[in-house]
Amino acid sequence: MTYTTQMDAARKGIITEQMQIVASKEKMTVENLRQLIAEGKVVIPANKNHTRLSPEGVGQGLRTKINVNLGVSKDCNDINLEVEKAKWAIDLKAEAIMDLSCYGKTQEFRTALLAMSPVMIGTVPMYDAVGMLDKDLKEISVDEFFSVVERHASDGVDFITVHCGMNRATAKRVKENKRLTNIVSRGGSLLFAWMELNDRENPFYEYYDRLLDICEKYDVTISLGDACRPGSINDSTDPAQIEELITLGELTKRAWARNVQVMIEGPGHMALNEIAANMLLEKKLCHGAPFYVLGPLVTDIAPGYDHITSAIGGAVAAANGADFLCFVTPAEHLRLPNLDDMKEGIIAARIAAHAADIAKGIPGARDWDNQMSAARADVNFPRMLELAIDPEKARRYRAESAPECEDTCTMCGKMCPMKNMKKILNGEDLSIL
Repeated sequence: MTYTTQMDAARKGIITEQMQIVASKEKMTVENLRQLIAEGKVVIPANKNHTRLSPEGVGQGLRTKINVNLGVSKDCNDINLEVEKAKWAIDLKAEAIMDLSCYGKTQEFRTALLAMSPVMIGTVPMYDAVGMLDKDLKEISVDEFFSVVERHASDGVDFITVHCGMNRATAKRVKENKRLTNIVSRGGSLLFAWMELNDRENPFYEYYDRLLDICEKYDVTISLGDACRPGSINDSTDPAQIEELITLGELTKRAWARNVQVMIEGPGHMALNEIAANMLLEKKLCHGAPFYVLGPLVTDIAPGYDHITSAIGGAVAAANGADFLCFVTPAEHLRLPNLDDMKEGIIAARIAAHAADIAKGIPGARDWDNQMSAARADVNFPRMLELAIDPEKARRYRAESAPECEDTCTMCGKMCPMKNMKKILNGEDLSIL
């Protein structure tokens, strides 16, 4: 029996190779996974042309995944550096990379990334349109927009972010409900500008079926972009954001009718007390589709530390239903991140995702923590360093401050409670002088 997409296969009762791999990674039965994919509650972004892919699942009951953004810009047009970032992201166990390149030889970098990457690759074709077509935004035609999408899909990208939900009605909401930060989505702002300049409907909304044709052909997962995501805590959960979310729910059902897999993108900035309600709202309005969030950043005052504000929001979001976290680096809002920024962002996002998996009761999530606790109780520093989420940093900190006794650290020394409790419970003598 033939199938077009992972969702089509799941609905026909076919177990694909990708489903078998993901089920093994997630420690769940492949039949349970197949049912979740059939219902749209889990996606396996796996373009037919991405031959290096080691597939991952995103959605209900699965480990929270993280995405890393990278790519060239006009001010930082160094393909070799972005390739190096991609290698780091893979080594640091990110499950996805989004190529947000918006200048220069974008296809050259994209194809190199796909050729080397076992992790899923996403793009935002709208970013590439001006550079690829070498035309001013206003002059780009509907057919040309779709030609860019087709190029990305045929190259092998596993998911694409397209801001289909910002139609004329939503744009009107934006204009009538003044925000502090207007539209902060780069793709969303470009589409808003095109709509205003041409007095036209959003082409990806008006001709949505053309987008579905492409995604079905290559089995590209649509990440329905949130053009009206809040760019400040002041703007969260406002009429434009909610109206767009309702539209995304409608577009989700239309995609599922074509067996096209869907993720929903969510807020970027949001006060801590609003996060849980927004996760519930998305799952309700978008029928349980996987939710992909940028942060959310829980305060706007921390340039240079936004990997922390993002990790706080990401942990709360994922614990309350978000399935996929986009990393944020210390360079957010300031500049294109370098390698060190990227590493800090990845580790922060992985901590948030893991903390959420513990809260969600994901099978095996606590095992890692229990192993670390056992190593601490045993005062086994080599094992602690081995288990650390960032072993390199942990080893460096340990080496920078050598204790008098190797089985202690310079915080407590001979007063180490772990060491002393172990001795006392083993009936040994104790001296702390």
